[in-house]
Amino acid sequence: MSEYEVNMEALTEKIEHHSAFIEDIRRELDKVIIGQRYMIDRLLVGLLTNGHVLLEGVPGLAKTLTVSSLATVLDTEFQRIQFTPDLLPADLIGTLIYNQKEAEFLVKKGPIFANIILADEINRSPAKVQSALLEAMQEKQVTIGENTFTLDEPFLVLATQNPVEQEGTYPLPEAQVDRFMLKLKIDYPSESEELEIMRRMAKTGPKKELQTVVKPAKVLEARKVINEIYMDEKVEKYIVDLVFATRKPKNYGLNDLDDLISFGASPRATINLNLAARAQAFMEHRAYVTPEDVRTIAMDVLRHRIIPTFEAEAEDITPEDIVTKVLSNVQVP
Repeated sequence: MSEYEVNMEALTEKIEHHSAFIEDIRRELDKVIIGQRYMIDRLLVGLLTNGHVLLEGVPGLAKTLTVSSLATVLDTEFQRIQFTPDLLPADLIGTLIYNQKEAEFLVKKGPIFANIILADEINRSPAKVQSALLEAMQEKQVTIGENTFTLDEPFLVLATQNPVEQEGTYPLPEAQVDRFMLKLKIDYPSESEELEIMRRMAKTGPKKELQTVVKPAKVLEARKVINEIYMDEKVEKYIVDLVFATRKPKNYGLNDLDDLISFGASPRATINLNLAARAQAFMEHRAYVTPEDVRTIAMDVLRHRIIPTFEAEAEDITPEDIVTKVLSNVQVP
């Protein structure tokens, strides 16, 4: 047996041991969430890779319930911030309050000082409030007056937004959207799931209580282990090819996409696709990344980073259509 095989065997054992808690989380969430496995798995990818997640869908699809349930299961501090048109940056990050007795300013911390933040209906607030999140999301710190505070780990922003066509929404600026590792499109449940939802939820009285099954330290430990997951050079090259195909489609034989893309995916897409593919392998208790891991997660990493041209919009071609075409045409290793 070669040294490589021995190392892979040891790594596989390590991954299986450290990733066992994923099943515990899924089982516990199944007590209150029916279906929505895609949303739960993507939230776990964000959690495992320190990446923020944007969820888009109409109201009533259990987005808020899923996020708050995840915080309970992980024993983390949770804050839900309802974004409204009159919300101010200080309502989010906190402010300075003058203490007359001491004749000095004291820091009053805002709800951003928690582990899991649910930014509910983030696109109901104007840009100045949305941008107040930027420093917290990127630098994992908040500045109030002259004081800078480091946020506790894990720190995760899970934002929900209404479809842009709805009344009273402000589109998120590109710089803000790019800071979200994943953008999920949440759809209606299937008929059988809806039937189960009705049977379980159409009751008055208290709902099922969730138990804490994992401590935050376990998640932080898992993040380190994910870095050790093996990724072949061919898979790395495949990730780069997918991202470059959104920037220079002609080089990949996608001539018809050239006039449909204003801006392709940024280098953040390459980094996030690598991390998310590793997390995907970790959740399947594997010590190596396959091209299928990349393909599984690619849509959610790329869809919000591609800006279509006016021509594409006129023809009703969405970023999802562009990503689908890229995935169909870029050669899989």
